[in-house]
Amino acid sequence: MGYLANHFDKRVDPTKLVEGAKTVVSLMYNYFPEQIQTDPDAPKISRYAYGQDYHFVIKNKLRQLLEFIRGNIGEVNGRCFVDSAPVLERDWASLGGLGWIGKNTMLIHPRKGSYYFLAELIIDLELEADHPIRDHCGTCTRCIDACPTDAISPKGYLMDGSKCISYFTIELKEAIPEEMKGKFENWAFGCDICQEVCPWNRFSEKHQEPAFEPHPDLLGMKQKDWEEITEEVFRKVFKKSAVKRTKFSGLKRNIRFLKKEDT
Repeated sequence: MGYLANHFDKRVDPTKLVEGAKTVVSLMYNYFPEQIQTDPDAPKISRYAYGQDYHFVIKNKLRQLLEFIRGNIGEVNGRCFVDSAPVLERDWASLGGLGWIGKNTMLIHPRKGSYYFLAELIIDLELEADHPIRDHCGTCTRCIDACPTDAISPKGYLMDGSKCISYFTIELKEAIPEEMKGKFENWAFGCDICQEVCPWNRFSEKHQEPAFEPHPDLLGMKQKDWEEITEEVFRKVFKKSAVKRTKFSGLKRNIRFLKKEDT
């Protein structure tokens, strides 16, 4: 994904995003659901997309936090970021002690796992810095072994985004390469495999965000419901969801590709 190389100067220098920046405030926001899809044969979507699009939900909360800071401290210049600008989110979060970057390249919290969105405030207020914590992946290779497309380097800590199921089902606009047939394990939007097998996610607890609750019809959709989904149903079930990123045509393409896997 070539776009990741864009704006490298802004990724490593927050003052290019916020003039006079002195502090990056990193935050985590839990999205782990209480329930998952009920039909084991149905196309699957990543848990983060069950509810409303996190970009909007969390950005509103960050704005409230920034206003709270201004109300209690005074004029503070800053900006809010939720996966929306060239910000090294995992690196800043790791440097701030929110977790370590695991072999699956996800940020892992030792008591809460990895089902978290990351967000940042970059502000011109100088605050005392927190410190990184040590890596706890040890000799575990579950995420590496479980990845069906071999997107994770054999030694971990490096992800080939162009091999990730999430890339194929969300970012890729063209046809999915035929050589990927049989490797998606029924994922139609995103993929949670490397998180599902991670031992640290045994500590995951249900989120407390109403906006992340799934549409009432989503979790109960059967395989046939997905294969026969109409644009009207798509718009209803995913009205405010991140699934809209792939559009109806993209989701249908992914579902057709999964169906070909079974034939």
